[in-house]
Amino acid sequence: MVETLEQSLDTSKIKSWRSIVTLIVFVITNLVVIFPFHVPCFIPRVVSNAVLDTLSRLRIISPRQDRSNDDRTGKTPFFVRLNFPLNFVTAPLIADLFLLALLAIGRKEVHDGTIGADNISPYDIMLFFISLAYIAISIDASGLIRYLAFKVLQWGGDAGHRLYFYLYAFFFGLASFIGNDPIILSGTAFLAYMTRVSSNIIHPSAWIHTQFAVANIGSAILVSSNPTNLVLAGAFNIKFINYTANIIIPVISTAVVLFPFLLYIVFNDEDLVPSSIKMHELPDELKAKKPVNPNIPHARGNAEEEENLANDEDEKLLSLEEIMNPFLDKGGAAFGGVIMAATLITLLAINASSEKTGHKAAFWVTLPAAFVMFVWDIGFGWYHRRETRDIAHKGRQEVELARAERAIREEEEITRLAHEKEQAAALEQEKAGLTQTYSPEPLEKQSGNGDESDISICPPQEPSGMTPSMDMDKKKREDDLQARISRELALRQTRGRSTLVSLIGDAYRWSQETFPTPTTVLAHLPLALIPFAFSMFVLVQALVTKGWVQVFAYGWDHWVNKTGTVGAIGGMGFLSVILCNFAGTNIGTTILLSRVIQAWQNIHKFNGIPITDRMFWATVYSMALGVNYGAFSAAFSASLAGLLWRDILARKHIRVHSLHFARVNLPIIAIAMTVGCAVLVGQVYIIRDSEPYDAS
Repeated sequence: MVETLEQSLDTSKIKSWRSIVTLIVFVITNLVVIFPFHVPCFIPRVVSNAVLDTLSRLRIISPRQDRSNDDRTGKTPFFVRLNFPLNFVTAPLIADLFLLALLAIGRKEVHDGTIGADNISPYDIMLFFISLAYIAISIDASGLIRYLAFKVLQWGGDAGHRLYFYLYAFFFGLASFIGNDPIILSGTAFLAYMTRVSSNIIHPSAWIHTQFAVANIGSAILVSSNPTNLVLAGAFNIKFINYTANIIIPVISTAVVLFPFLLYIVFNDEDLVPSSIKMHELPDELKAKKPVNPNIPHARGNAEEEENLANDEDEKLLSLEEIMNPFLDKGGAAFGGVIMAATLITLLAINASSEKTGHKAAFWVTLPAAFVMFVWDIGFGWYHRRETRDIAHKGRQEVELARAERAIREEEEITRLAHEKEQAAALEQEKAGLTQTYSPEPLEKQSGNGDESDISICPPQEPSGMTPSMDMDKKKREDDLQARISRELALRQTRGRSTLVSLIGDAYRWSQETFPTPTTVLAHLPLALIPFAFSMFVLVQALVTKGWVQVFAYGWDHWVNKTGTVGAIGGMGFLSVILCNFAGTNIGTTILLSRVIQAWQNIHKFNGIPITDRMFWATVYSMALGVNYGAFSAAFSASLAGLLWRDILARKHIRVHSLHFARVNLPIIAIAMTVGCAVLVGQVYIIRDSEPYDAS
């Protein structure tokens, strides 16, 4: 046993070329995650066309359209350019395949990075998180979060600071219960609409940044609220109830202190958080209108199209309707809330009563619960299928009609402008010809007797297109317009032969119209997290087997020996926040630091010098604070929630630039980590015993 432990702590392995390449690949992969880009791939056009034609003959895709592919010189390029994305999904996977090809990693790293090793079971964590996420997002799809936010908006009234506090407390409490993802999905859109319809909130920065920060702070309380908490609890055999008991005081203290800091220092500006908020009023006819289910495709009819094309006033009216007349599926919300509460209570009870770590059995609780929720959503959708299909059908017809009308009017506008241009050119030519024909001379030369001659110059005739005789009867023009619209719609609905792609599209549309809630939930599930997490687990496991994690562990050991418990809390808190931005999001950071701390344990088991209970748990819980709070630090890629938050805001026409994100978050993360770590220092010194931590 001692020999095996000694071999596992051997750092001489880092001198091999495969070990060096592994570290370089790990660093490059994380840089790509932070700064994603596309790699241009040039394929010969002959090959591209052959592949497309083959897929078309197999009826997988539609036949290739004859489109002009000429470049600026008028020639058809020999190559076709395709852009391959390198991002948080593809980069870690390619890195793993590259290391496998070099034999830098093998079966052991892949097994330990997927099945699990040293109390970290990746597949278990993913099943647990995805199944629980289904329940949480289903609750969100029922409209409950937006409805509750609307009620909070009503309670806050026109008092700006009071509303800011109510929303702050609302998002914090909800995130601690169901996690940050549903808050990001619904809360971000709600705030985007709310700040748009307020006449004196000049910029939404204070509201959206506060929501993002407090959602990630609140998600630190329960193990089930964030995948980082699941990794940490599994790595160190922490019971769920013990984790919450030890982290809740620093987290709540952070939330309490952070609120006045944000309101009176960071966002102390009437343009950001006004004392009195002036909201536009929703017309009575819209108040009486039945709320539409946003999960049904085209449920708002042409309103979704108008939102992108409308002027400022119309856009505000649509946004106001979105937040002041929210949809709520009471049955789905109530059932989902009961399922979520029962699941969390069961998890805590089973975990607390078990001698072993509860995370290995956790997905056996969440998976059946998610299945029950899914069956409810399917049954509810099937029961109301006629209603939802009718709404979708009418909405789609309205959208298609509006698009056809817009296309025809744009065509008419282009024709009218061209006609006016031709008329103007003809008029200029006519004037020029008249000027040349009539060259005035002195009157004496024009008449022999000096008398004035009668010179009649005909005024230019009215352009032919403007003569009254060319005006069409209004009714006839309307009939003609309707006929053209009908032809345009018929043309749009004409489709060629069925292909695999078209059948999949039809099936997805049928699913949206028949089962709107489960289809929406499945579309919003963070499924991209699965390949990313598994690939990062394998990459970190490669660092373990190549000796790099042991090197990091020795460095950490030297640090805590010099700085003690306070240094351990401050150092791990700072390190975890920084690595969230540079080590593959906060999930990658948690995986890496958990392995480092486990190696640190092995170092002390090998040298016989135990780690004190105080020192060990101070390190673990400061890391828990850092990986949760680190999501709102410098980069969007510090968490997957940050990437989702940015994309939702962009769809709502709010662009948050990277430098602005970092600048606003710098004081927020500074005060949050300072308060959290300070409270944690006091908390660990309240522990009565500082006996050695049993790492066995």
